[in-house]
Amino acid sequence: MTDPLPISCYIRTLNEARMIGRVIEAARQIAAEVVVVDSGSTDATVEIATKAGARVTPQPWLGNGKQKRVAEELCTHDWLLDLDADEIVTPAFAAEVRALFANGAPPCQIYETKLVTAPPIGEPWMKFGVLDRRKLYDRRVVRQPDHAAWDQFDVPAGVAVGKLREPLLHYSFPNLEHLAAKLNHWSGISARESKLKPFWWVVLRVLFARPVYFLKQFVARGLWRAGIYGYAVAQLSAYGRWLRDIKMLEIHLKRRQDAHGRS
Repeated sequence: MTDPLPISCYIRTLNEARMIGRVIEAARQIAAEVVVVDSGSTDATVEIATKAGARVTPQPWLGNGKQKRVAEELCTHDWLLDLDADEIVTPAFAAEVRALFANGAPPCQIYETKLVTAPPIGEPWMKFGVLDRRKLYDRRVVRQPDHAAWDQFDVPAGVAVGKLREPLLHYSFPNLEHLAAKLNHWSGISARESKLKPFWWVVLRVLFARPVYFLKQFVARGLWRAGIYGYAVAQLSAYGRWLRDIKMLEIHLKRRQDAHGRS
């Protein structure tokens, strides 16, 4: 393996045995260390990660951004690569990052890349459904948000963001059942930890927003290109976003019921 760069990669885990070995092995193409912050896995995640060469630290779950903050503190290097436990560094991505560090510190302090979904059926969605994510950054310039729900930082004023051409591959779900469970989990966290929208706004979203969510996925993000499978994913994604709305509605209704009971 080529000598690693002065980069620490961190990964949050909870029962990620499916992919964690591959993710760590791929990250080590460029990272001098891989830090895994595990929130109580009961499968083989910790054993696989340790065997793959990661430094594993147990940490009860604090929330999305807060867990990343813990990981940042555990890293040795200031340059950080933020990976989820299902995101793969390709050889092309590694070569591009290596070129950035060829003459010392890169010219920018934050780098954004494309996150390309690699579905369980068909080829990676290189031309559609692509997300932009700031994955490589200098923690002396920016840190992840200290927030239970949000885990994507805002760029500080005056800081330039570099663009990487090569994407990361996101093996985000092995099947639609897993995707549905993932969306259900995310919607609950988001509903509880986000600022609660006004009751009337939540009601309008519950009544009318779900078709809009579907069109955003199927048309705007281009999932129609994946045929009937893309249609199924778009419907599930819309449902997951709508779940956040109905869970917010339930919060409102419970608060009203509690207030009525106290009166």
